Amino acid sequence: MIKLPFETIVEGEKETELIAKSFSENLLPGDLILLFGNLGSGKTFFVKSVCSAYSVNKVTSPSFAIVNEYVGSNTIYHLDFYRIKNVNELYDIGIDEYLKNDEAIIFVEWADLYREVLPQHHYEVTINYYDENKRKIVINKI
Repeated sequence: MIKLPFETIVEGEKETELIAKSFSENLLPGDLILLFGNLGSGKTFFVKSVCSAYSVNKVTSPSFAIVNEYVGSNTIYHLDFYRIKNVNELYDIGIDEYLKNDEAIIFVEWADLYREVLPQHHYEVTINYYDENKRKIVINKI
């Protein structure tokens, strides 16, 4: 479990994985996690690492599918707003239903693009890219 707010610099995937797995201990069904960071910063890798703590081993970027569902010891929805053209598309895919589901953990990449449709209470994970192996990870509960 991670004490929040949390901030660290990681060097390499192994350190990111350890942080993500520790963060998974904070999560409960119904939690919403918003991920922020530039393209290639490691948002999907972070989600993949959290999911492995829930016995989900195959995690892919939902950039093209928009929503991926993973079922392990918990149900996890992994959304990506990057390719969404307008807020109506979010309602077309059923964003309201995903957000009302208190039995799943929900991750949203590129959440800053349509923040207005997301609940006020959530976790925020920001990953800043420094170089190929170095990232700054900041986690807060809002």
